[in-house]
Parts: sequence; structure tokens; C-alpha cells
Amino acid sequence: MRILVVGSGGREHALAWKIQSSPLCDALYCAPGNAGIAEDATCVPISATDIDGLVGFAEAEAIDLVVVGPEAPLVAGLVDRLRAAGIRAFGPSAAAARLEGSKSFLKELCARHAIPTARFARFTDAEAARAYVRAQGAPIVVKADGLAAGKGVVVAATVEEAEDAVTAMLEEGRFGAAGAEVVIEECLEGPEASFFALVDGHTALPLASAQDYKRARDGDLGPNTGGMGAVSPTPRLTAAMEARVLQEIIEPTVAALEATGTPFVGVLYAGLMLTADGPKLLEYNVRFGDPECQVLMARMRSDIVPALVAATEGRLNDVWVDWHDAPAVVVVMAANGYPDAPEAGTQIKGLDAAAASAKVFHAGTKQDSQGRVLAAGGRVLGITASGATTGEARAAAYRAVDAVDWPGGWCRRDIGADIA
Repeated sequence: MRILVVGSGGREHALAWKIQSSPLCDALYCAPGNAGIAEDATCVPISATDIDGLVGFAEAEAIDLVVVGPEAPLVAGLVDRLRAAGIRAFGPSAAAARLEGSKSFLKELCARHAIPTARFARFTDAEAARAYVRAQGAPIVVKADGLAAGKGVVVAATVEEAEDAVTAMLEEGRFGAAGAEVVIEECLEGPEASFFALVDGHTALPLASAQDYKRARDGDLGPNTGGMGAVSPTPRLTAAMEARVLQEIIEPTVAALEATGTPFVGVLYAGLMLTADGPKLLEYNVRFGDPECQVLMARMRSDIVPALVAATEGRLNDVWVDWHDAPAVVVVMAANGYPDAPEAGTQIKGLDAAAASAKVFHAGTKQDSQGRVLAAGGRVLGITASGATTGEARAAAYRAVDAVDWPGGWCRRDIGADIA
């Protein structure tokens, strides 16, 4: 098969790395890719949001399967365009991608189908939103309705902080059109976990469990980020809890979308809060998580390509996915200044030394004319290692982190420490 992966981050590097190992893969391309992905695929200079360019490339190169990594092209309808051109694509239609593209759409769907989630209200008027915050009290959560690159959520500890978030989104336009409407939710309590399932429009095939670390600093302090690390599996999701999540959250969502004529095809990623009342849905992502994808691909024993193809053909009942027992840990190395103003262009050395104890997934890199690897994003590397225990996996990951010679970067030092 001739396969195209769309995207340029750590998630896409992990997918490309896993896909290229499949005996079914005859040629692998990535658009636009990055310095690390270039080791596993032929990178082509087409933006992940250049819908016309991607469809044209897939047609010209007789691509058999397109795997769409990031959310933006999914919400923009890339899969719809590919399918209209007769090209097989793994990912949801624009209509189904609203699960991530609009938090208001998601919350209303949950309300209609009794899917457990936080109480919420929607606002486009800032003063009405601030009045609601004052009436509800804190802690409280303020979310931009649309896509905001993982930064549109404020977990406010005080009423003043929540009011400031409302002002920034609705009046100051911090997130542009994505923040033209806000969803304000009750602040749920409990441990968080991530649940992933492949979906073929009707059937949901659960994948391995994971948990990520959203806060920027050790001890889960600092601002929310796109994710500073992840662990798989997580003891938070027991077999009994996974069964509840599948029955109470995932399957009703899949059934609801199928019933409305917008069946979901792709990977459904549920961000969960495991409350005293049971699992509740925080959010859906309509693609693999980043950095969770890195640990999932590290642990997946079976070939991923047959599962991706089966999802696009509505026959997930015909496939299975096997996992290595060894846990995996990924530590994200970010550029100085992330998440607010990441410093770009700093040189990264020591990657070969790091590779001695871990897999180095590139999330935001580029290679210059002299062959040097430079930082080109906020989250730049995903150092991923496996071990007999979570403790051994995290030790190997941090050995690799310490081998990276990059004064322009930093990382959390406690990824996986809570379950090691």
C-alpha cells in the first residue's frame, strides 16, 4: 500500500514509525513532516491544512490510504474531500469531527443522550458569562468553544480568574473565532485518564489505556499545555472502569452519531474524570492524543495498518490489536518559553546518544542546510521508553532526556512518578 500521513508533530512521527514497519506498507509519505519523520517517510512540503494540495498529491501519487493526524484538517473536511475523490482516509468527516471542533456541540450531544459529563452553560455574551461565574462560584472551568491548539481551557481557582478568562476569550479575542462562544462547566474532581477506541461508524474497538500530564510544571502546577508527557497503561483505568466507559460514554456517542447520519470513523479519544460517581467525559478528541500516541505506538505489538483499513471499511469486528505488557513512558521536551512564547531556532544535539535508551519522536523540529536539527515548535521532542515496570520505563526515558544536549529546552521531571 502507498500511505500518506498528514501532520508534522510527535503524534505523526509515532504513526509514521509504526506504519513503516508494516509489511503492507510499500511507500510512506508525510505532509509536511519534520526532521525526525524524514527518517521513516518521504516528507512533502504540503501544509496539513492545505486541503487542495493534499487531495491533489494523493491523487497524483495513487495513495491507497491517508491517515490524518491533527484535528484542524479533520474539522476542515479533509476526509470528506478525500472520500469524494475515491481515496481511502482514516479519520472522521467534518460533521463527526464537531465532537472536538465545537465543545458546545459535544455538550449538547451529551445532554440529549444522557452521557455523563460536567454541568455546563454556553455563552456568547461576556457579561452574562461573568454573571453565571459569580453565581456558580469557583473552582470553575472556562473553555473556548472551538479549536485552540490545546490552550483554550482555563481551570479557574477563583471567580476573578474565571472572569478574566471570559473577558480574554469573548471580549479580547484571545483565541479568535474559536473563542467567540465559551462553555462554562462545573469543575469535576478525581483522577484523569485517557480512553482510546478505533471506530468504524458502528463498532468501537478499545485500545490500551493511558494518562497524560497537561500542566506545564512538576506537581501538576502551571498552565495547561498540549501535554508534557504520558504513561501507558494507567492503573486508573481498571478493566471494570474501562467496561463502564465503553458502555456509558463511547458506545452511546457512536450510536448517536450513526443515528443522525454522520457516523464516526477514526480514533475516538475520551478525556475522562474518574469521579466518585463514576467516569465522566471531559472532552473528546477525534484523533490520537499527543503525546499519548507515542506510548500507544510503543506498546502496540500488532500491525496497525490492518486495523486502520478495517476502520475505513466498517469491519473492525474482523481485526484485533495486541499489546506488549511492558509499560511505556514519554517525556516531552519543550522549547524555552513554552507554552506562551516558545523560542524557535535553537540547535538540538545529542539525539544519537539519547536513542541508546529511548525512541526519540520529533514533535517540532526542522533540519537546516547544514544538517543541524533545530527547534521549530513549542513541544519539540517526545522521549519514549519502555521497561518491565513504569519505574524502569521512566528511568530509561530520563536517561535519554539527560543525553540530549539542548540548552534551549526543558521538561517536567515527574512524568510517571505517581504510578512508578
